[in-house]
Amino acid sequence: MKSTFKLTAITLASLLTWTAATAQTNGSNSSYSRFGMGLLGDQSQGRNRSMGGVSQGLRSGQNVNKLNPASYSAVDSLTFIFDVGMSLQRTKMKLGDSRRSANNTNFEYVNTMFRVTKNLGMSLGFQPYTSVGYSFSQEQTVGTDPYTGQNISNSFALNGSGGLHEAYAGLGWRPFKFISVGANAGILWGSIEHTVVQTFSENGTANSSSYSSLRTYYSSSLRTWCGDVGLQTIIPLSKTDRLTLGATVGIGHKVGGESTLLRTVLSGDTIKSTVKKAFELPMAYSVGAAWNHKGQLVVAADATIEQWKDCTTPQFDNTTSTYGPATGDYRNRLKMNAGVEFTPAVFDHSYLKRICYRAGAYYASSYQKISLASGGTFDGPAQFGLTAGLGLPIANGITRLTVLNVYSPSYVNIGFEWARRKPSSEQLIAENLLRINIGITFNELWFQKWKFK
Repeated sequence: MKSTFKLTAITLASLLTWTAATAQTNGSNSSYSRFGMGLLGDQSQGRNRSMGGVSQGLRSGQNVNKLNPASYSAVDSLTFIFDVGMSLQRTKMKLGDSRRSANNTNFEYVNTMFRVTKNLGMSLGFQPYTSVGYSFSQEQTVGTDPYTGQNISNSFALNGSGGLHEAYAGLGWRPFKFISVGANAGILWGSIEHTVVQTFSENGTANSSSYSSLRTYYSSSLRTWCGDVGLQTIIPLSKTDRLTLGATVGIGHKVGGESTLLRTVLSGDTIKSTVKKAFELPMAYSVGAAWNHKGQLVVAADATIEQWKDCTTPQFDNTTSTYGPATGDYRNRLKMNAGVEFTPAVFDHSYLKRICYRAGAYYASSYQKISLASGGTFDGPAQFGLTAGLGLPIANGITRLTVLNVYSPSYVNIGFEWARRKPSSEQLIAENLLRINIGITFNELWFQKWKFK
């Protein structure tokens, strides 16, 4: 690789990392990020996302697949992968006759992958785990004052921000020719803040109300470990075809840190409660398969179940006026993914034939239960999505093939995603999302040894 290309690629990747990292504070602009830990981040990388989020059977030494650490063992001895991505998102929200749009630019991931020793690969990375970001209000008429005869209205102003971040290290080992195992271990940390201001008014005038307004502030500062283990088995079907079966298990446990509740009646009284280890992560199980034909066509599908139902969150009990961990805010989450990738001719000199063409679809139920301030509890919205994208080579892999007998280009990954969050009740907001994922997979031959005669 020429030094000019190295400098250009490193500069571009660095700018993308900086831009994405500084953009993540924009949040999600979704009212659904108010519940639980917020909206769950997509833990996959650029290639996976354009293929509907499939991961369990994908195995490549040229792409990081964090969702199954067993795949790290596929990296070869000459390769160092640096992968970074960000997204541009537009969301359209609808509730009855009301409509609103929001734009977000968010950091998605940064990963590296390299070989440690024979049959042992390693990956390091950082990415968001959840995001919280919303601001909206609700108002309703609650009755008539028996003394003045005026209508009493109750309005809620709700705001939230924050989220959790994950940093991890993982190893993938191939103890046998067709079997690989792996594990990721990392840390989760971050803070989540929610504010609810409840105001009463008489005939539309808040100052004239004789009813006390209430401000409730929830704050959680969280830190804990996270981990998962993975397995991949390769089944040769013919000289040109192979089937890769994969599975992972994510380890559930209690989350360290403190959650604080401040309830202030605007007339002056304040109640403060603090509880530790009120949140909990679920056990998660994923299985999947990928069929590879001639190194040109990959067809893959996954299924994942996350057992959120019995996990705790901090809740305030109005009956006993206590604040502590309790179940009931979550439901188990199911996600199904399917995707395809086609590269017409990997070793052809034609650029168009070396582009990776990708498409996919997914369905995911929500892990949240939605409790409205006006009353009522509903299941969170199911999400349907369609994806498509391109892997554009930006290095002369053909030259490397000729000289070093390897084909290892760098890629610009561009993906498009349309998704719909379909609410379970007409009282909830419907959201349509259009997202553009942009990433760079920077592939450098850092470990080659030259021999001169």
